Amino acid sequence: MRLCTYSRHSYLGVQKRLGILTNEIIVDPNFVMQAFFEKEGFFNASERAAHKMPHLLSHFLERSDSPINELQNIVGLYFKLAQEGLLKTKTGAELAFSPKDDKSTKLHAPLDKIASYRDFFVHEKHVKKGFEKRGEPVPEAWYEMPVFYKGATTGFIGHEDTIPWPSFSKQLDYELELGVVMGRDGKNIKAKDAYKHILGFTILNDISARDIQRKEMSARLGPAKGKDWCSVMGPIIVTADEFNFSDPDLLMTASVNGAEWSRGRSSEAKYSWGEMIEHWTRDEWARASDFIGSGTVGTGCGLELDRWVQPGDTVELEIEKIGKLKNTFGTP
Repeated sequence: MRLCTYSRHSYLGVQKRLGILTNEIIVDPNFVMQAFFEKEGFFNASERAAHKMPHLLSHFLERSDSPINELQNIVGLYFKLAQEGLLKTKTGAELAFSPKDDKSTKLHAPLDKIASYRDFFVHEKHVKKGFEKRGEPVPEAWYEMPVFYKGATTGFIGHEDTIPWPSFSKQLDYELELGVVMGRDGKNIKAKDAYKHILGFTILNDISARDIQRKEMSARLGPAKGKDWCSVMGPIIVTADEFNFSDPDLLMTASVNGAEWSRGRSSEAKYSWGEMIEHWTRDEWARASDFIGSGTVGTGCGLELDRWVQPGDTVELEIEKIGKLKNTFGTP
C-alpha cells in the first residue's frame, strides 16, 4: 500500500487526512469506515469511525495492533461498498477521489505527527568521506554499533513545500536518505523481529546548515541548530509488505535544478534496519509513529561533492518504488 496525508477543499474545510493511494485514486479510510457504520444502521457512525479509524495516521497508529492488515481491510471494504454504489457518506463526503480531478488536493508530509526522530549514520562511503574531509580516520566505534542522533520532530515539511533558509546560516545542504515509520510499540526488539514493528518506508531529506553544524560538532556535541529547523519527508509511505518485510535494495538519486548530483543504493548500508532498531530499543521504548532515517547514502549530499545549493535551487530526491520528493530552497 501507498499511504499519504492529503488535504483538499470539502464540507469540512481544508484539513489534513490519512489517505491510501490505489488505482490512481485516494481512498479515505475514515470516510469508508463512517459509510460502513451508516450502512449497518448505527446512529453515531461518525464517532464510531473516528474511534476505529481516525482521520490522521499518527492517531491510527497509536490505536492499531496490526496497522497494515487493518488498512488492507479498509481498501477491500471500499471496493465492496463501491460495487454496491455507496460512494459517499450521508454527510456527503466522498469515500475516494481522483487527485487529478481535484486541483485543490495537496500532499503533506505523510506522517502528520512524529513521536520521536532518530537519524542513523550507516552508509560507510558517506562516513569515510566526511572524516576524510576532517583529516581523521573513521572511529572504531562506528564499526561496533549503529550510531544515531536525535532530532526535532516539529520542523518536518512535505513534497513541494519550500525549504526555509534560516537567518543563522549561509551554507545549506540536502541529504538523500531512506526513512522508516514505526507502526507498533516495542522494547528490546530483536533484529529478527524488527519487521513486526515497521509500518513502511519513505524518502527523507535531512536538511543541514553545514556552517553551523561544523561549529557545533567541533565542540563534540550535536548536531542541533545545524539540523533542527527543517527536515523533509514524503511524498508517501510504502508499507513494508510491498518489500516482503525485508530490507529493500533501492536505487537512490538526487538532482539539483534537473542535473543529477547523487547516486547510490539503500543496500550499501553497513547495518540492517533490524540491527539499527535492536540497538536503539535496548532498554528503551520505540513507539508507533516514531521515525528513523538511514543516514546519507554515499555521494548523497553536497558536502561530499563540494557542490553547494543556492537560494531558489530545486532539489529532487528519488528512490525507486517510493517516488520523488521535490522541494525548492527559499531565500535567506
